Amino acid sequence: MQLDATRVCDTGRVSIRIPEPSPDVTGDRMSIEILRTSIEQLVAQNASLARDMATLAVQNETMRGENAMLLARVAELERRLELNSSNSSKPPSSDGLSKKPPRTRSPRERSQKPAGGQPGHPGKTLCAVDNSDHTVDHLPAHCANCTEPSPQISGSDYNTRQVFDLPQPQSLVVTEHRVHRCRCTACGSVTKGAFPEAVSAPVQYGDRITAIVVYLSAFQFVPLARLAALMYDLLNVNLSRASIETITRWAGERLLDFSGAVHQLILVAPVKRLDETGFRIVKTLKWLHIAATGWLTYYRIGADRGDMLSGVSGIVVQDHWQSYFTMPSVEHALCNAHHLRELQALSKIERDDWSRRMQTLLRRACHVEHLSRDRQQTSEQSLSTQNRNVPRGIAFGISLTCESALARFGRYGFYLRHANSGVCFGPVYRRL
Repeated sequence: MQLDATRVCDTGRVSIRIPEPSPDVTGDRMSIEILRTSIEQLVAQNASLARDMATLAVQNETMRGENAMLLARVAELERRLELNSSNSSKPPSSDGLSKKPPRTRSPRERSQKPAGGQPGHPGKTLCAVDNSDHTVDHLPAHCANCTEPSPQISGSDYNTRQVFDLPQPQSLVVTEHRVHRCRCTACGSVTKGAFPEAVSAPVQYGDRITAIVVYLSAFQFVPLARLAALMYDLLNVNLSRASIETITRWAGERLLDFSGAVHQLILVAPVKRLDETGFRIVKTLKWLHIAATGWLTYYRIGADRGDMLSGVSGIVVQDHWQSYFTMPSVEHALCNAHHLRELQALSKIERDDWSRRMQTLLRRACHVEHLSRDRQQTSEQSLSTQNRNVPRGIAFGISLTCESALARFGRYGFYLRHANSGVCFGPVYRRL
């Protein structure tokens, strides 16, 4: 059999040249048929392997995509595990008792100034007084040289030290109010006097005890049982939980007019801070909403976190909660305290360099505003100073203009997307 024959067998993807038997060759045709059959089987197997290879390639690409998604999810979960109340908007209660408390670290950058109070800072050192309430003389019992008894007579050669302490606990002061009936000498009718408005019961506690109970309960958040024990241990005042609830409820009713006045002042204030936090009342989830300025704070309880304060105008400083953006007729400023905490997480966890520079920008802008206020500059001058510094500080973010890059930073893409227009860098820097 010669191998230079010209007959070709085309199987589609593979072309195999099959030798033709020469006319002068009388080989066994059966062997040729067997060889042809074997070749066709090999071609079919090759085609099947090619199809399997294509299928595996598709599966490989699918698994690569799923693997990338799983890696991204693991990275996100690990990032969430690193978040706590010091580097995110999570409340301290979410840190849990089982977590190791993070090392306290100030968000401020290290400066060249020494630690502690700076020159000119008013201190709160305990200072001696000229006229003390009590004086205790300590005379030596005997001479240190010859051990003879010393005369117990006070002189003018002495050193002093002063001890500040609370006075000795005293019994409650009981004041009895008497309403008299008097007969008129002219007509003979009897007229009865009137008790003061605050004296409404045969026996009751006075304003000082009421003020202490309300202060410890409503401001210091001392639980009822511990507050009752505290009043008894320190002041010998035996109060029940029901009495404490009655006192605080009565004090709250007296403040209704004041609360309404604060509410109206908050609504018309040019800048106000809004925030909310969840808590439980008799095992039912409620939301405590606050609206505050530098001098006023208005508290209200709502059944829903999205229960926004109505009738608000001016600038609302908030923490990027989506419900705040549904408020009509207001301007929005995002809270820099939240910015710095979340940028801290990006800097330490994601290792993003832009977040560190954004932190520097926010601190410098805040510093410029404080300097302007100390120098008694007008709001327009202060804002002009900020606008000169902002473009230089955000120049690093100009390259992050494509949506894919902004999407990588999630909500932080919002900051970069609007940085040039000044959306986040105008009223945000006002001292709140």
